Amino acid sequence: MPSSSISRRQLLAGASCVAAAAVAGGVFGAGGAHAAPRRYTPDWDSVDQHPPAPEWFQDAKFGIYFHWGAFSVPAHDNEWYPRNMYLSGSTANRHHKAIYGDPSAWPYHNFVDGGRDLAGNAVKFAPKLKSAGGEFDPDEWVQLFVDAGAKFAGPVAEHHDGFSMWGSQVNEWNSVDKGPGLNLLRLFTTAIRAKGLKLLVAMHHAYNFNGFYGYAPAQSDPSLKKLYGQLSREQENQLWYDKLKEVVDLAQPDILWQDFSLDAVDEKQRLNFLSYYYNQADSWGREVVATYKDGMNGKGEVFDYERGGPADLAAPYWLTDDSISSSSWCYTEGIGYYSIQQMLHSFIDRVSKNGNMLLNIAPMADGTIPQAQKSILLGIGDHLKRFGESVYSTRAWTAYGEGPTKMGGGSFTAPTAGTAQDIRFTRNKADDVLYATVLGWPGSSLTVKTLNSDRIDLSSLTSVKLLGATAGTYIDLPTPAQGSSGLTVTLPSSAPYSAGAYVLKLAFSGRIPGLRPLAGAVGFGDVDYSGRAAVLALGDYTTDRVMSAGLGPRTLSSLRLAPGYQVIGYSDDDFTGTSWTFNVDNPDLRNTGNNDQVASLKVQFQPSTYFRITNVTDGLALDSGGDVAAGANLKQWTWNGSNNLQWQVVDVGGGYYRLVNRTNGMVADGWGATSDGAAVRQAPWNGGTNQQWAITHRGDGRYSIANRTTGLVLDGGGNVPSGSVTKQWTYGSSTNLLWTFTAL
Repeated sequence: MPSSSISRRQLLAGASCVAAAAVAGGVFGAGGAHAAPRRYTPDWDSVDQHPPAPEWFQDAKFGIYFHWGAFSVPAHDNEWYPRNMYLSGSTANRHHKAIYGDPSAWPYHNFVDGGRDLAGNAVKFAPKLKSAGGEFDPDEWVQLFVDAGAKFAGPVAEHHDGFSMWGSQVNEWNSVDKGPGLNLLRLFTTAIRAKGLKLLVAMHHAYNFNGFYGYAPAQSDPSLKKLYGQLSREQENQLWYDKLKEVVDLAQPDILWQDFSLDAVDEKQRLNFLSYYYNQADSWGREVVATYKDGMNGKGEVFDYERGGPADLAAPYWLTDDSISSSSWCYTEGIGYYSIQQMLHSFIDRVSKNGNMLLNIAPMADGTIPQAQKSILLGIGDHLKRFGESVYSTRAWTAYGEGPTKMGGGSFTAPTAGTAQDIRFTRNKADDVLYATVLGWPGSSLTVKTLNSDRIDLSSLTSVKLLGATAGTYIDLPTPAQGSSGLTVTLPSSAPYSAGAYVLKLAFSGRIPGLRPLAGAVGFGDVDYSGRAAVLALGDYTTDRVMSAGLGPRTLSSLRLAPGYQVIGYSDDDFTGTSWTFNVDNPDLRNTGNNDQVASLKVQFQPSTYFRITNVTDGLALDSGGDVAAGANLKQWTWNGSNNLQWQVVDVGGGYYRLVNRTNGMVADGWGATSDGAAVRQAPWNGGTNQQWAITHRGDGRYSIANRTTGLVLDGGGNVPSGSVTKQWTYGSSTNLLWTFTAL
C-alpha cells in the first residue's frame, strides 16, 4: 500500500495531480449518475454506469483499516521492508544483515515460513488469538473502531508482498496454509459484521508484479516465483483477478479498496473484476464501492487521494487514505504519530470538501495495538460521539470553510491542525441546517466572514446554537448580527467545555440561502438558488463533467456568479448548439427561456472586466510599469488603483487566456523561457503560444498561471519589495506561485 518512501511519493505524485485536476470544481454527491444496467458486462460503457458513491458511503464519513502482516515482524523501516531489504546499502538492508543475515541466505519468505535470527531467536509472523493464549483479539480491535466512531473498517488483505490473509486456493502463500494458520480475513469479516460496520477490504497486489520486488533475486522455484511476482505477465494478470474474485466471494465487501499500479494490470482483467464485483453485489442486494488511484475511468468508482485531499470543494464524492504516522504504515520500533488535533482537524476539513477519510493504524506483529494509537482513535471518537450530527449524514455546502490554515492540495499533503480562526462548513441533507465547525475556541465573539451581507441573505435564519458537551444538547446563543464583514456571533465568555473543535448550528426556516461564490459560479437545479448545486470553478464542463460536479444534464435552473466571471451555456454536449451568456446572477432561468436547457457550459472571466492580479505571498499586484517598450519585464507593485496594475483576462480558446494591460494594451509574454527564474515580459498581442496562459484554480480563489510555451507559472518570488520582477517557475506547493483575481 502507500509508503512514506521518497520513491513511492514521486511515483504517485504525477498521477495524483492529474486526478485532482480532473475532479476539481464540483461539490455535491456523486453527480447525476446514469441508471445502472440490469447486468454489468466487462466493458467501460457498462461498468461506467455503476453508481460510485452510494448514500450509505456518503453518510459514513469515517473508516479504519490497518497494515499488518509479515512485514510487521522486523518492525523496522516501513511496510516496504520486503522490497528495501534487498536494496544494497538501504536502511532496511543494513538492518537485515545485522539482525538476520544477508538477504541471499535469509530471504523475506522466512518471515512467513519461520526462521531464526543471528541471535538464535525464532522469527515468524504467527499471531495467536487470545483464546489460544496470545495477544490477538479481532473483536477487541473492532470494538476500538466502533469507539473511534468508524462506520466502515477492514484489513489490508494483501499488500505488495504477495502474502494473502485468507485461505486462498490460488495462492499457497496465505495465512491459513502458512504463517499464523488463521483465516484472518474471515475473522475480521465476522467481527466487523457483528458490530454493524460496513466491511472494507484493501488489496495492494497490483504492484506485487509491477515493481515491488525489483531488487529481489530471480527465483527458480515456481511457488517462490508467485510470491515474488516473477510469473509470466499472463499468469500474473490472471492471478491478480483470481485473488480479487476469491476476496469478493469470501468476504462480500461493501468497499473494495485498491492501491496504485492498476494501470499496469491488463485492461481486460480490470474490467472482468469490476463487472464481477458489481454483479455479485447486485445478487447480494447491496450497493458497493470500488476505489482507485489509477487505472479506472473514474465514473463508476471513487477516487482515492493518498495522504491528502483537494484544496477546495471537489466532486464527484472522493476518499482519502491517511495514516496516524508519517513514518510508516506498519508498526516499527520508535514509530512516531500525528497528534489528535492534526488527525481530527484534517478529517473535519476533508468532510467539508465532499470526502470521506479512511485512517490507517499499525498493529504490532503479535496483534497488540499500541496505546498511543488507541488514544488517537479515541480522540476522534470523542468528537464524533458528542458532535456527530455535524459530520455523519451531512453533505458539503457551496463553500467548505474559511480561515488562515490551508489544508490539502493533492496527495501527500500532511494532516494539519487548525486554529480558532479556522471554520469548516457542512449541511444536513434536508438543506435547512448549516454547521460551522470552529477548530478551536474563538473567545467570546466569532465573526463568520463567509456569511457577510454581500454574499448571502440570512433573513430566513431562525436560530444559532452551540452544540453542547454531550450529543443532542445545545447552548442557545443571542441573535447574531450580519454586516458586510460577516455574521458576528456572541459566545460564552469562556469555553463551556473542553473539545478539539466547537460546532455552531445555524437553522433556517427553509432551505439554506444560496451563497455567492468568491470565484467561478454556483449552478442550482431549482429556481431561486435551491435544489442540487454544483460549484463550478473556472473551466470547461462537458455533460459528463456537469454531472460529476453535481447537476444532471439540462437541469440548470438558477445561477450565482462571482464578480467578474461569466458562464456560457450550450444546448448540446461539447459546447455545441444554441448558446447563452450569463454575466449576472439569475434566480430563474425561465425568465431567459433557457431553464433546463444547458447541457454543457464554460466558466470564464468576463473579457470586459479589469482585474487586480495579486500574488498570495507578497500581496503585490502584477504591474506593467506603464507605457514601456515591448519586451520590458513585468513587475509587481503595491496596489494603488493605477491602470498599470489592471488587467483584462480574455479567453483565446483551448483553455488559454491572454492577460492584457489597461495602460499599454500589451500582453504578458513568457518569451520562450527555458529555466526557472526567467522574467515574464510584455509585448503586443501576436497570437503566439508564448502569450497564452492556462489559469488553474488551486482552491480558495487562488490560481496558478502557466505559460503555454514554457510550461512555467508566474512566480512572485517570495516576500519581495515593490518593483521586483515577476518571474517564471516550475509549479510546486509554494504560495509564491499562486495569484488571486479581484474584479474592479
